[in-house]
Amino acid sequence: MTARTQGTPGEKIRISEESSRGVPGVLAVSSATDGNAHVVIVGGGFGGLAAARALARAPVRVTLIDRTNHHTFQPLLYQVAMAGLSPADIAQPIRAIVHGQANVTVLMAEALHVDLEARRVRLHDGGTLEWDYLILACGAETSYFGHDDWAPAAPGLKSLEDAVEIRQRVLLAFELAEREADAQRRADLLSFVVIGGGPTGVELAGALSELAKTVLQRDFRVVRPQDTKVRLLEAGSRILPSFPPALAQSAVAQLQELGVEVRTQTPATSIGPGFVQTAGERIACSVVLWAAGVAANPLTRTLGVALDKAGRVVVGPDLCVPGHPRAFVIGDAAHLAGKDGNLLPGVSPVAMQEGRAAAASIRRAMAGEAPAPFEYLDKGSMATIGRSRAVAVAGRLQLSGFIAWLAWLAVHIWFLIGFKNRVVVMIIWAWSYVTYRRGARLITGYGAEHGGSRRAIDSALVTGRSSTAPATSPEHAGPL
Repeated sequence: MTARTQGTPGEKIRISEESSRGVPGVLAVSSATDGNAHVVIVGGGFGGLAAARALARAPVRVTLIDRTNHHTFQPLLYQVAMAGLSPADIAQPIRAIVHGQANVTVLMAEALHVDLEARRVRLHDGGTLEWDYLILACGAETSYFGHDDWAPAAPGLKSLEDAVEIRQRVLLAFELAEREADAQRRADLLSFVVIGGGPTGVELAGALSELAKTVLQRDFRVVRPQDTKVRLLEAGSRILPSFPPALAQSAVAQLQELGVEVRTQTPATSIGPGFVQTAGERIACSVVLWAAGVAANPLTRTLGVALDKAGRVVVGPDLCVPGHPRAFVIGDAAHLAGKDGNLLPGVSPVAMQEGRAAAASIRRAMAGEAPAPFEYLDKGSMATIGRSRAVAVAGRLQLSGFIAWLAWLAVHIWFLIGFKNRVVVMIIWAWSYVTYRRGARLITGYGAEHGGSRRAIDSALVTGRSSTAPATSPEHAGPL
């Protein structure tokens, strides 16, 4: 058994490992190394990063762990999925974001279990992190409401890998239609279904229709992409239920202008390769996109505390886990009602404000002060529908159309992590707006090396029949 130390000045991380057998050892970090309290933040999303930054000048050591090496600007994932942006345009290495904070150590690792009593986080390789304060910002994952068998045929959109996979399927559907002689089969290939009428579903449906009818129509000769059928299915009585009814109706009108067929009160009863079954119809399609539900990261189930139906931790008013004042849960993993009594939404402003509030509570606790209850400042909600189309609400102010789209554009560019990303995205969007062109229309990791019938492979890749994903490319991994 050997041991070594590493870390920045004032911080030591003790690693033990059985190097002779290549067995990962135990990573143990505690406040005993330098006298400063050790704060472990699980998750490098909006909430986790906000918390880490808020602790920049606090007398603590922060360990930020995430299973990827990059922060993803999730509100623009749909732009990657619809070939408007490349993955690196909306992502930034976490180490680069916090490189100026001497009290932060970043670990690329996955947390598997949290022991609240022992104040320990167990990692996927068997290592552990000991903490004095914990901020759980592990986010959410796609939920199929008990129908996990739908996942291969209906991918969700929660990561860069998801976005690239969706882009592959959508673009490949058009490539297959270009060489399809049978008219009915060609029509099925140009049929797409988006399930879920929330902001993500609306954005996907609008961008997909726009991609087909204003971007790809000049690139194909045999098929006419303007014949593409995009259906948006919502189980509830209207889309965008969190928006005022007038804006939701405006969104329907704007989607219809783009050629999207909006169906409400139409839940999917079955989904499989090449079809979606509703109560009254079997819809043939090439690609199904799932935007109907999310659930908290499974890590919350290891806490042994009260959870809601979506697996979120029912936290106290100060974001603490009941009975554990040194453990905080924020963002998509937390269940907390706002002033109006409604559950706070799983959006980035909530996560960022909660992250800063948790950091402030840690500062107060270290000063011997009581924690303050969290109060969310709602700055409004936005949903983009397509080129020059969006809806937005901020207090009593309601916007739709081009003005709402300009506001959406400004807000999203402003919050992009990294100056380079802001400049790149602004240039790309300006170019796309003027020319109706999109430069990220790449199908990667796809070729004859997969073996078997090329036609069968094509169909499997589009509909999700195959259980083996195509070879990944460096683009899947995000920026390095």
